[in-house]
Amino acid sequence: MESAIKTIITTFLGSSKGGENLSGSSFQKLVKNQLGGLMEDTNSSSAVKEMQQGLDENNDGKVSFQEYLTLIGYLANNMSQRKTEGNQDTS
Repeated sequence: MESAIKTIITTFLGSSKGGENLSGSSFQKLVKNQLGGLMEDTNSSSAVKEMQQGLDENNDGKVSFQEYLTLIGYLANNMSQRKTEGNQDTS
């Protein structure tokens, strides 16, 4: 788990170039390059922009680390639910 947490942090910092926030273009690249296997429409600029706006709680046009963690939490929860449902089907 420690490795996974480090990866989440390293990915954010690499995409934000060490800054505290992801710009719109940095967020687009992160989603497309890092989350394409978990999400649909990652190649759609408008869909990713809409996602960014949904995450941007303070409406500053950027995605902070906390806002990014909201996305990671959502994806982790979604994956967990799918795996749980898959295990129930086989039992």
